Amino acid sequence: MKLVFEKSVKDRQGFKLPDTDVPSAGALKETYLRKTDAALPEMSELDVVRHFTQLSQRNFSVDANFYPLGSCTMKYNPKFTEKVAAMPGFADLHPLLPQLKGGERYAQGALEVLYESERWLSMITGMKAFTMQPLAGAHGELTGIMLMAAYHKAKGNKKKIVIIPDSAHGTNPASAAVAGYEIVTIPSDKKGGMDIEKLKSVLSDEVAGLMVTSPDTYGVFNPQIDEIARLIHSVDGIMYYDGANLNAILGRARPGDLGFDVVHVNLHKTFATPHGGGGPGSGPVGVGEKLEKFLPVSRVTKDALGVYALNYDGPDSIGYIASFYGAFGVILKAYAYMLLLGGDGLKETSAHAVLNANYLLSRLKGAYYLPFDRVCMHECLFSASRQAERGVHAIDIAKFLIDKKVHPPTVYFPLTVKEAIMIEPTETESKETLDVFVELMLEADELTRKDPGAFKSFPTTMPIFRPDETKAARELKVNYFASNA
Repeated sequence: MKLVFEKSVKDRQGFKLPDTDVPSAGALKETYLRKTDAALPEMSELDVVRHFTQLSQRNFSVDANFYPLGSCTMKYNPKFTEKVAAMPGFADLHPLLPQLKGGERYAQGALEVLYESERWLSMITGMKAFTMQPLAGAHGELTGIMLMAAYHKAKGNKKKIVIIPDSAHGTNPASAAVAGYEIVTIPSDKKGGMDIEKLKSVLSDEVAGLMVTSPDTYGVFNPQIDEIARLIHSVDGIMYYDGANLNAILGRARPGDLGFDVVHVNLHKTFATPHGGGGPGSGPVGVGEKLEKFLPVSRVTKDALGVYALNYDGPDSIGYIASFYGAFGVILKAYAYMLLLGGDGLKETSAHAVLNANYLLSRLKGAYYLPFDRVCMHECLFSASRQAERGVHAIDIAKFLIDKKVHPPTVYFPLTVKEAIMIEPTETESKETLDVFVELMLEADELTRKDPGAFKSFPTTMPIFRPDETKAARELKVNYFASNA
C-alpha cells in the first residue's frame, strides 16, 4: 500500500473553500507567513476516503480478532462506555472551565465522575484515597514512587533501595530508577513466587519499599504476600502494588487488605477502556492513610450540600503530576463500566478471566512446556522450548498465528523464562473462540514436527514479511521526505 504522499498528484484538489463573508482584518505580519508551501498531499476526496479506509482495514483490533496478549489485558471494550464518553455534556467541556471564576458550577457532573471514581476505586482496592491524574500505568508507577519518597523524606528516613522481583514489568525498575533509587532484584522460587529467603537477606534500614505485581507475570498469586508485607513494613518500607494484573482478583482480594500501601490501577486494562496503539491510558494511584497527605493537587471535594469543588490546599503534596485532572474520557468510561457491572459483576469478571486462562492451560500443556505446572490466575505462561529443539522458536509461532488472523500472545516475556509464550484470554472471550485458538496452537506444534522449515516463511499474508526489528528500532525513520532525500 502506497503512502498518502506517494498518491499525491500536483494541483489535484479534494475541497473548495466558500467565499468569505467576514471583513478582512488586514494582512498578517510577514514573520507569521510561511516562506514555502506546506508539503501536504494533493488528492481528491474519494482518494483520501479510500486511503484511510484501506489503512483502517489493516489495523488489528480486539473488535475484529482474538487478542490474547499476555500481561496487557486486551479485553473487549463495550460500546456502551464509548457512547457515555461521547455525551455532549462531557465531551464538550473545556478542561479549563473549573478554573474560571464560577466555572465549577458548570462542571459539577464531571467533578462528580472524578469524585465517585475515586470512591469506587478505593472500595475495590482497599485504599483510603486516590488521585486520578496519572495518564498511564508507568506514569502511575512514577507517581507512587514519588509518594513513597515523600513519605520517607517527611520522616527523615535515609532510604535508597527499592526491591523488585525478577518477574516484574520492565517499567517497575525504570520508574524507581527515575526517582533516584537503587534497584535490588529478588529471584523467583521454583513455584513462580518471590523467594522469601532471598528477600530476607537483602532487608535493611536502607530499603524504601517493594514494588510487586500480584498475581505476577507468571500468572501466579503468591500465597505468602502477607508475610512479604510484614517483612517490608518491619524496616518502615512501603508496599507498592502494580495493578497491571488486577483483573485477576477483582472482588476477591483487595491490595489494601493484603498489606499494600500504594497502588496504581490501569483503567485501560482492568476496566475496559481502549488499550493498545499507544493510548489513551489512565493510571490512577491509591494510597493508605499514611500517604494520603502527599497526593497530587488538586483534589475533588464534596460539601454537605453535595456541591463539588477543586481543593488546591496541599502543603505536603508532591504537586501536579499531569495537566488538568487526568485522562477524563478514559476515567469516564471506566466509571460507566463499574456502574454497569456493579460489585457482583466485577467479581464475576475475575472468575471468568481465571477460568478461561486455566482452560487454555489444561488444553495446551501437553504440547507446550509449562515452567510452573500449577493452577494459574488470569494468564498462563508456556515455553516453546520443546519446539525450539526442532528449530522453531516462540517468534516463529507468533508469525504463524498472524497468518491465522489471531494476534500473537506475548513472547519472550518474562525474560526469566526461555522461549516464553504468555497468554491472557481475558473474561470476554467465549469457549468457541478459545477452542479455535487451541486448535491453531496445536496445529503449530504439529507443523514443528512435520515441516519446521515452513515457519521461516510466515507470515505470508502481511504487507511486510519479517522486518529487522533491531535495525528498525536503532534507525527509526518517521519522516517520509527525510528518508527519501
